[in-house]
Amino acid sequence: MKTDRPVNLNLLAFSFPLAALVSITHRVTGVILFVGVAFALYALNMALASPEGFAAAQQLIAQPLPKFILLGLIAALEFHILAGLKHILMDFHLGDSVAAARRGSVAVIVLTILSTAVIGAILW
Repeated sequence: MKTDRPVNLNLLAFSFPLAALVSITHRVTGVILFVGVAFALYALNMALASPEGFAAAQQLIAQPLPKFILLGLIAALEFHILAGLKHILMDFHLGDSVAAARRGSVAVIVLTILSTAVIGAILW
């Protein structure tokens, strides 16, 4: 029996709504934060070990690549928190219409960009 249904779906061919993309990105940032905790704990352990370790941690964070990684982790954390709050509000049926979900998704993205820019300006 032959059907016309596709066997292998090409997920790149779909156009997902913004709310779905924010939801997927919320999960991705959770994974990024889980992995990024290793870097944060390494720097924290170095900073708390001794005064020399604190100076070494300051020197590490002053370099461009670790600073960029730290800023990326901060941006992921901000996005994850804001998208999580959006999901919690939707659990209480606040903003669960299609239009409100889109507005909430735009708000999550804009607030993440703005707060990351402010923290990046302070960090750099």
